[in-house]
Amino acid sequence: MESSTGIEEPADQELAERASIGDRDAFSMLVERHYAFIHRVAWKWCRDRSAAEDIAQNVCLRLGFAIRSWRNESAFKTWLYRITINAAHDHARFIAREMRKEQALAVHASAIGEESVAYQPSHGDYIWDAVRTLPDKQRDAMLLVYGEELNHADAAAVMGCAESTVSYHLHTARKQLKTLLGKSGEEQ
Repeated sequence: MESSTGIEEPADQELAERASIGDRDAFSMLVERHYAFIHRVAWKWCRDRSAAEDIAQNVCLRLGFAIRSWRNESAFKTWLYRITINAAHDHARFIAREMRKEQALAVHASAIGEESVAYQPSHGDYIWDAVRTLPDKQRDAMLLVYGEELNHADAAAVMGCAESTVSYHLHTARKQLKTLLGKSGEEQ
């Protein structure tokens, strides 16, 4: 890989190898090279700037620990997709727990006569909002194939499943989205 200065830069695989044995410069280069990618994937997954930043920072932290176990068994970017999507899942679970706590507090406050501010979700692209309601595997397949424009084989490598499984998840997701979007269209 050649940089804008004409100096050849090491490939991701080589940097990951070096970082896995403790080369901090190699690790820094990997993070710098892929931060925008990590943030973009996180943003496509959650469609919230603040959450995407949190997820991206979390991925960078995880990467610091995970790189030690790098075995060069797949492309670095495929491995990075997995880490990023897992971090997005964890973030979604955290947000769901926090929302349940807020709702419980609101019910409690209401029961004792205090005012509370109801949670109002932000309005975004209604299609991706619907995608985010799908089960994890269907949502991931949609994100990777339609959001990241990966082919089914590459999405399968990221998800750790067969290409036909990705196709199945996409088929099922499209059917569910048709139902979800049909219902939301009726309400408007």
